[in-house]
Amino acid sequence: MNANRDRYVTDRKLHLGKNDWHETTLIYKRNKDSEATDYRQYSVFMTNRHPGAVHHYNSRWRIESGYKSIKRFMASTTSKDFVLRFFYFAFACLLYSIWRAVDLLVQVNLTGEYNHSLIVTAENTLTLLKKQTGVG
Repeated sequence: MNANRDRYVTDRKLHLGKNDWHETTLIYKRNKDSEATDYRQYSVFMTNRHPGAVHHYNSRWRIESGYKSIKRFMASTTSKDFVLRFFYFAFACLLYSIWRAVDLLVQVNLTGEYNHSLIVTAENTLTLLKKQTGVG
């Protein structure tokens, strides 16, 4: 592997057992912020898709993390009522959006710019909401 490349692609066969193999592609993507000069500067992705299609998934981690964060704002329920569950999800999305907007405004006010790392955490927001509303 050439250490000066940002991306390296290689085809591999994944052994599934006995004579079973699965065609895969390994994509090594260099972390631009890495101080390492060896293999540790790369993240490795395994896919069965065309390597050129992988760039469409660059934001997927942020999307999945967003859904994980939204769950923190959801009310617990055992109800099977779709309307109620949908309302809880929509309300959690609203609270999540308010939290992210507050974080953006605080960052811009304090630093003059927006960085994706958080200043106001979800936990801070939930604690404040519980204190102000008495709910939770």
